Amino acid sequence: MIRVCALYRFASFPDPAALRGPLLAIAEANGIRGTLLLAREGINGTIAGTQAGIEAVLDHIRTLPGCADLDFKDSTAETMPFHRMKVRLKREIVSMGVEGIDPRREVGTYVAPDQWNALIADPRTVLIDTRNDYEVAIGTFNGAVDPGTRSFRDFPRWFRENREELLAGKTQVAMFCTGGIRCEKATAFLKAEGVEDVFHLDGGILKYLETMPVAESRWQGECFVFDARVAVGHGLEQGRHALCHGCRMPVSPADRASPLYVEGVSCPACHGTRDAARLAAYAERHRQERLAAARGQAHVGARFLPHDAAQTAPRDELPTP
Repeated sequence: MIRVCALYRFASFPDPAALRGPLLAIAEANGIRGTLLLAREGINGTIAGTQAGIEAVLDHIRTLPGCADLDFKDSTAETMPFHRMKVRLKREIVSMGVEGIDPRREVGTYVAPDQWNALIADPRTVLIDTRNDYEVAIGTFNGAVDPGTRSFRDFPRWFRENREELLAGKTQVAMFCTGGIRCEKATAFLKAEGVEDVFHLDGGILKYLETMPVAESRWQGECFVFDARVAVGHGLEQGRHALCHGCRMPVSPADRASPLYVEGVSCPACHGTRDAARLAAYAERHRQERLAAARGQAHVGARFLPHDAAQTAPRDELPTP
């Protein structure tokens, strides 16, 4: 069984380029594959390999400035989900596009999952889902505001345009995302915008679903995740959604029953948006993936998504942004 580790940490890396070579070397020396993003604000990404290999990389990352308390989440895969190891330099580890936002300097108040229900039930609280539209569509907290954003970079503009309406009669803002990275940046942004009482769910939706009893949960639906499970429910049990290999959108059982759904090629969301040549290429890729799976191998097209690092649409959320 392959260990898959999604991680992130906001930290100060004055020269991230200097960190790239040693990090790549230790990953490759231990047979680790995946993608890690380095920026002046920290590190983010997903890697896969043996238990010992992952630990070697995590131990190295913990030696980097500000990374001793590295946050990571584990899952497993039957075969290696990545083709190679990449360490890439970026402007941001999660793209918001607003200069000066630094979660290390100022961030909202962390709220533990067992305290979350009370906070969001408070009539003074406006609850905002900071994820993208396709994520919200398959599950969210009861009563949450959906920004309808296609990219996390759209969030600042959306908030500024809707601030007056959002905060009317409210004195505090609670926000959440899949694993926590977007919320750290979103709460830092709101603090910079002058909103004083800002809270976010510690550990994200995943920690809530992992620890909150179903009978007490205020979560509805499934949670889109950035790995091969596609979606999870309470107890982090794998959900019923799959991933369209044409557009990388989550597809429900109802979607898969549609005549517009072709496994590995298209779904109702992207049907009619690709030309014949591209559809044929998708079909061939799917055929090759199935042949590789039958041999117990991972095809280059079989990829995991990054650790809560949403940028635009799911295809662009591979750890290359």
